[in-house]
Amino acid sequence: MPMYLPSFDVGGGGQVLDLETAVKDGILGGGGGVVVHGGVTEKKLSLKKMMEELDSIEVPSVFICPISLEPMQDPVTLCTGQTYERSNILKWFSLGHFTCPTTMQELWDDSITPNSTLHHLIYSWFSQKYLAMKKRSEDVQGRVLEILETLKKVKGEARVQGLKELRQVVTGHDSAKKTVMENNGVSLITSLLGPFTKHVVACEAIGILVHLDLNSDAKANLLQPNKISLMVDTLNEGSIDTKINCTKLLEMLMEGKDSEWEVLSSLSLLVGLLRLIRDKRHPNGVVSGLRLLKLISSQESLRNSIVGIGAIPQLVEVLPSLNGECLELALVILEALSTLPEGALAFMDCRSTIPNMVKLLMKVSESCTQFALSILWAVCKLAPEKCSSVAVEAGLAAKLLLVIQSGCNPVLKQRSAELLKLCSLNYSETIFISKCKLTKTMQ
Repeated sequence: MPMYLPSFDVGGGGQVLDLETAVKDGILGGGGGVVVHGGVTEKKLSLKKMMEELDSIEVPSVFICPISLEPMQDPVTLCTGQTYERSNILKWFSLGHFTCPTTMQELWDDSITPNSTLHHLIYSWFSQKYLAMKKRSEDVQGRVLEILETLKKVKGEARVQGLKELRQVVTGHDSAKKTVMENNGVSLITSLLGPFTKHVVACEAIGILVHLDLNSDAKANLLQPNKISLMVDTLNEGSIDTKINCTKLLEMLMEGKDSEWEVLSSLSLLVGLLRLIRDKRHPNGVVSGLRLLKLISSQESLRNSIVGIGAIPQLVEVLPSLNGECLELALVILEALSTLPEGALAFMDCRSTIPNMVKLLMKVSESCTQFALSILWAVCKLAPEKCSSVAVEAGLAAKLLLVIQSGCNPVLKQRSAELLKLCSLNYSETIFISKCKLTKTMQ
């Protein structure tokens, strides 16, 4: 029986070939130990290695095993003309199946035939893609080295253009990042940041650094006060992409730090972050701003500064517009600020605190419920008579009963019971039940 010879589209250009034509026209190489590419003879590459490195590339369907839906390395053909990866079809047989997995036909011949033509075509296709990728990578590395050399010599507009090109290359190629880091590029770019650096140079330099894996020495260099001050100014004055890059870089620099937090105590930074968080047009900016503000609020010494610039009412007002990820970040920040006496007062003075927190109970996640309960407890405990009545009118009692009856952890249930008791102190039992509009089951 003749072997099944599929056809496919080569390189996406619309030229359809079958295997016989591919072999005949020399598109397909033989089984020798070398591959010729661009006039250079290279040692034959491992098909498995090439497949691993080209993992994300779109592969022609004819190369895919119908069983595993993965590219075949050792294709074999059944008597039905269908081709499979050898290990997959042998496993199929070992399970007691004597049919063709694709057609479900019973096999009149259980032998398998190596499909060497398809194997060679698969190898040839992956070889071409792999070598093209390697060449692109080498070209990128060479260009990065040229740009780094140029940046050592030029100033003004030429420096800006060099940084722009380097940022584009680094953003798109992992090999470019590696080349920058291995050739003293981080030190060079960092040296361009200082008190007299132009805004456009700072934007491009920060846009490069944020994509690199910075070591401890590079981070220490960037944590100098004049460089942090430049990053803060750039954040406040830059485009949305620049703002996001600045917040991410500052987060990278401070993550895992036990000291040096005073460099982030700048009121200008905190104001800039709040402005970024309140800009609903750019969700990526919101989450970046919240992530950095969460990191800053984890330091007790900096919480008063956050409260002092009016962060609590601003964050409380944006809660209803936040997605799940941002909502949890915002509540972590607010819960940390509620531990301060000044923070609790700011929550009490904000008219939206209680209604917005009540709405969050049992709505998003257990952790969000926990943070909201903690904030409500801090506010109601501060002024029980004033805040409890507002909370009851906002429907807090019914929500607390839901928490108590739910599968939440015991700590949440205990806190809910305590808060419910606090809210009921100013009412008789009958009035409290009527105020809460409870069903008979809840009563």
